[in-house]
Amino acid sequence: MLYELRVYDCVPGRLPDLLNRFENITLDLWQKHGIKQAGFWTTAIGESNQTLYYMLEWESLADREKKWDAFQNDEEWLRKRAETEKNGTLVASVSNSILQPTSFSSVK
Repeated sequence: MLYELRVYDCVPGRLPDLLNRFENITLDLWQKHGIKQAGFWTTAIGESNQTLYYMLEWESLADREKKWDAFQNDEEWLRKRAETEKNGTLVASVSNSILQPTSFSSVK
């Protein structure tokens, strides 16, 4: 099992819009494509309160490539994403890391 940590630094003031998009659009489309989320977090105490962190769970890199590519090219996703950004982009930058659990991790 692999985990992908994705970090979205929002355009100032747009975090609520991004959270709304995930809750009301993205999660349903992920389910359609078999993408499993492992959790979402915002910053309670730290450098920025305009950052969203989330993790996805993958069986393998091939699993990720197949499902993520299908999601990214989904016509419904492209249309709805554009609708949510009609007043400007929500995310200033994105970073991601693919993580593999250690032998002693409680998550395997």
